[in-house]
Amino acid sequence: MKREQISDALNLLDDELLSETDRMRNRSVWLRPKYYRGIGAAACLILVAAAGMQLHQWLHTGVDCPSEMIVGISGDSSENTSPPVLSLKDWDWGGMGFEGYMAYDISELTSSNPWDALIPLETLPVFRNKLTVNEDYLLRGGDFDRMEEVLKDVAERLGLDSDSLTITDDAPTEEERQKSIERFKLTGGEPPEGYYDPTRLMTEADGVEIEVSLGLTATITFEPAVPLPEGYNFAFFASYADCQKTADWLLEQYAGLMDMEQPTTAIDGGDYNIYRQQRYQIAFYDASGSYLDQLLNYNFNQTVFYCGDDGMLLAARIYQPDLSQKVGDYPIMTVDEAAQQLKDGNCISSVPSDVVPSDEPSKVELVYRTGEREGYFLPYYRFYVELPSMEGGDGLKTYGAFYVPAIEPEYLEDVPVWDGSFN
Repeated sequence: MKREQISDALNLLDDELLSETDRMRNRSVWLRPKYYRGIGAAACLILVAAAGMQLHQWLHTGVDCPSEMIVGISGDSSENTSPPVLSLKDWDWGGMGFEGYMAYDISELTSSNPWDALIPLETLPVFRNKLTVNEDYLLRGGDFDRMEEVLKDVAERLGLDSDSLTITDDAPTEEERQKSIERFKLTGGEPPEGYYDPTRLMTEADGVEIEVSLGLTATITFEPAVPLPEGYNFAFFASYADCQKTADWLLEQYAGLMDMEQPTTAIDGGDYNIYRQQRYQIAFYDASGSYLDQLLNYNFNQTVFYCGDDGMLLAARIYQPDLSQKVGDYPIMTVDEAAQQLKDGNCISSVPSDVVPSDEPSKVELVYRTGEREGYFLPYYRFYVELPSMEGGDGLKTYGAFYVPAIEPEYLEDVPVWDGSFN
C-alpha cells in the first residue's frame, strides 16, 4: 500500500467517531415493528450530505463521521447539585457523505458492543472534550507534553528505548510554508492563523513508525508490513470466521502493545460496499471492571488493527482520548423513551434530506460519539432506519443512522426538530 493511502486504510466511522468508531453492534436490540409504528419521514433532523452520495465513504475510505457536533454547555457544575444543562445549539455537519450501511438483512451488521438493553442504566457520564475547534475549523487545545508521554509509552510497549527516540512534529518547513502561502495568494486569500501549527508528534525506529494526534490517538505503522502465518486471511474482505481466527493471532502477538487487563475481541462490521463485498474490522477493548467500565472502554479505548492491500498487518491504532474533564453523571432515557424522541424528530442524522426513511427503525444501540471535534462526549441511542428508496435491485438494503441523545430531555436545551427544512 502506498504511504499516501495509509490514512484511508486506517480510519473506520470515528470519530471522528469516530471515531470511529461505532461504530453496527451484535448486542443491539432489533426493534419489533408493533412497538414503534408511525415513525415517519419527518422523523429526524437530517443534515446536509456531501455531493456524490457516496454511501460508504466515511466508513470505508477513512473519512471521519460527517456530522460532528459541537455541544455547548450552560450552568456551573460546581454550584449545582445536579449536572448542568447541555445545549445542542451549535452544529458542524461537515461534508463527507452520510452514515449509511448496506446489508441484505439488519442481522448482518454485527459488533461486540457490551451494551445490553436488558441491563437498566440510571445514569451515564458526560465528558468535556479538551480539544476545541476555532472559526477556521482548526483543532486547538492539544497537550504536546501528554502527546509525547503517549508516544513514549507506546514505544516502550513495542520494546523500543523511549529515551533514544528522535521525536518530530508535522509542522511544515519554512520552504513548505512559503510554497503554501503562494498557493493561497493565487486564490486571493491567506492562510488562517495557526494553519501551520503542529498537530502530531511522530518517531521512527526498528521498523515501526509511531504518530500521536492531538486527541491522543496513537497510530503504529509497520515498515515493512508484517506477514501473517500461512492459513490466515487478513485481507480487506476476509470473512467473519477468518477475522476471528486472525484476531486470536493478533491477541497472541500484540497483547503487550494493547496493555489491557482483559483484552476482548470486537469484530465490527458486516456491511457491504457497492460491489457486494462484505467487510469487518478487528479491534480489542478491555472487558475488565464494571459494566460501565466495559461500556466506556468499548467506546473510547480500543486498539484496532489494519491490513494492507496484500493482506499483511500494516498498522494498529490505539484510541485513548482524555476523559479527565467529567461534566457529570446524567439520567438516561430508556429505549422506549428514545424511540418516542425519534418519532418526534429530536435526533441527529447525516442522511440526505431527500431520502425518505421507512416507518420503523430496525435496530438500536447505545454509543458515545467520540470524534475529536465533539464539544462533549455524550451517550446516544443510535437507530438504524431502512431507506427504501436506496434498496438495490438484488435486495441489498440501505440503513441510515439516526442519533437520539440518551440524556433525559430536561438536561438538554436547543434540541433541533427537523421540519423538512433547515432554519
